[in-house]
Amino acid sequence: MPEASLDLLMQMVQKVLDAQRESREDIREIKSRLGRLETDVASLHVFLAEQSIRLDRFSDRLERVERRLEIADA
Repeated sequence: MPEASLDLLMQMVQKVLDAQRESREDIREIKSRLGRLETDVASLHVFLAEQSIRLDRFSDRLERVERRLEIADA
């Protein structure tokens, strides 16, 4: 009887170890995907900052044109 219990215990331990291994693999994949998301979000921030700078320059240019044409609000 003790032999059967030991075999059963070993099977249970093996299942736990297998589940742990799968969890580690899942966590590795999640970390990798999260890293890519962080990189993409950072790229979006850079893109938005660049667009903001371009819009500011465009606004400045438009104001100069309006002043030259004397159509700017005083």
